[in-house]
Amino acid sequence: MIGAYINAFTQLRDKRYRRLLWIGVALSLALLFVLYAFVLLIVQLLIPGALFLPISGQVQGLSSLFSLGSILYLLGLSVFLMVPVASVFSGLYLDDVADAVEAEHYRGLDPRDRVPFREAISDGLRYFGLLVAVNVLGMAVFALSSGWGMLTLWVVNGFLLAREYFTMIARRRHDRDAARALFRRDFYWLWLPGVVLAIGLSIPIVNLAMPLVGAAVFTHMYHRIHPEGVTDDA
Repeated sequence: MIGAYINAFTQLRDKRYRRLLWIGVALSLALLFVLYAFVLLIVQLLIPGALFLPISGQVQGLSSLFSLGSILYLLGLSVFLMVPVASVFSGLYLDDVADAVEAEHYRGLDPRDRVPFREAISDGLRYFGLLVAVNVLGMAVFALSSGWGMLTLWVVNGFLLAREYFTMIARRRHDRDAARALFRRDFYWLWLPGVVLAIGLSIPIVNLAMPLVGAAVFTHMYHRIHPEGVTDDA
């Protein structure tokens, strides 16, 4: 796991990877802002008064969207909302990141199958709905707990993110059922990298780059657990 994260960050010397990083940061920020507006709408409709976040203070509904404190609200909510953003990111962008990692570190691979766009979006939206529900619940638990709620959220999100990222990487070289079976067989190797990803996604600003890092890390994890006679130059 440590080597996978090191390789994911050190590949920044690769121009193609850096380009994907900046595109990924822009995409993550756009998706985060959309989710942020949605959460403010829910706050306005369902919660009289305001929602209190320890990082950014009171969030007053849609009136906060274009206020001077909006950046702070966005950063505060990103602690919870970047996990669903990472799910959408995986459906839109994971293939490109995995291709860049394989071109740099795993040469001599057999041609892979690009996951059909409709399937990638369908899987991404399914995970997205689940992760939104988990993290909205997590916000409530966090507000009522003394910190253990965040630990629980990291553990749960770590498992869900590991399952999504790994199965989508495996899907490039296996059918859907086989990819899921591989995760079930090896999830104990993958859960901890998923927890580390979930922790990174809860750190404001850093979390904007973490969807790309996660895609790179689980590409490495897939090839290290299931080597296919490749040449690893890492």
